[in-house]
Amino acid sequence: MAKTSAKATQDFVPIKEVRDGVLVLSDGSLRALLITSSINFALQSEDNQMAIISQFQNFLNSLDFSVQIFLQSRKMNIKPYLALLEERYKVQSNELMKIQTREYIGFIKTFTDNTNIMTKTFFVVIPFSTTMLSIKKNPMQAVGGFFSKKKPTSAAGEESDNFQENKMQLQQRIAVVEQGLIRCGLRTAHLGSEEVIELFYKLFNPGEADKPMPLEQQGETRA
Repeated sequence: MAKTSAKATQDFVPIKEVRDGVLVLSDGSLRALLITSSINFALQSEDNQMAIISQFQNFLNSLDFSVQIFLQSRKMNIKPYLALLEERYKVQSNELMKIQTREYIGFIKTFTDNTNIMTKTFFVVIPFSTTMLSIKKNPMQAVGGFFSKKKPTSAAGEESDNFQENKMQLQQRIAVVEQGLIRCGLRTAHLGSEEVIELFYKLFNPGEADKPMPLEQQGETRA
């Protein structure tokens, strides 16, 4: 009976490396991740709702490249908050406040045990690919490039130069997306390398989402 070798999860993820806060995929294309705030649309007045819709429509129409909106929903970890309350309870000198704190801790435990409280995090994924850029600028030249002989480009310096050039193009797209979302009333932040690595680690290790990522795993992920 033939034995099949087990593959690590990383073998199925088309990520080559995380560099300067940018995801470099196996095909050489780049991805940037923005984390954004959210708006409680239902609590807005009708005029505000129409203004938000109009601004978001203008934002989408201003893009000449695709973006991906990713929503991460997880059950809230209430343990750190309960631990903080327990510390406050221990140092409380007022007897009445100690009783109220203890009752409040009991209420929080009961409420969270009976109700799934979820946290939602919103991300925008911004891509850049030299292939798609070439097709957009000159479709016939890009098609011809698939059938032409490629010159060997193995120099590390040339690869680094290409990355920096492509990164500048990606940063221009990031600026466009950030400005469009700000006009919609949203706040944005570009994830750095460590934040991107931690995000993917917790995506593929959901059982350890509430734990810090092991240092040795960080090294493996960056490799």
